[in-house]
Amino acid sequence: MDWPHDPDGEEGSEGMRKFDMAVIAKKVDEDEDFPLDREAFVAEYGDDPIRINHQSVVALREIFEYVEPDSFETIVDLHKAVGDAMREGGLWEYHPVGADPKTKSA
Repeated sequence: MDWPHDPDGEEGSEGMRKFDMAVIAKKVDEDEDFPLDREAFVAEYGDDPIRINHQSVVALREIFEYVEPDSFETIVDLHKAVGDAMREGGLWEYHPVGADPKTKSA
């Protein structure tokens, strides 16, 4: 994909030093941007690359396809919703209670 900026540059994952949630969190100001509207956020940043791990980069909008709330009151609410969405979408390899907690723990 032709990204609007380098996924591993300073606007992206900072040379692969930051991944997923850290890259998304850099796009908001905790004091000024909340409550945050999901649709407006995706409209502004949807094409931005988000490095998931050392092998995968996806557009922010791909993650937000799985985000359910329409808005977020705090950055913590955003973090929780994005984490749930990344697990739901199969984008995260880590699951705190295991991908299948009945047969395999984290």
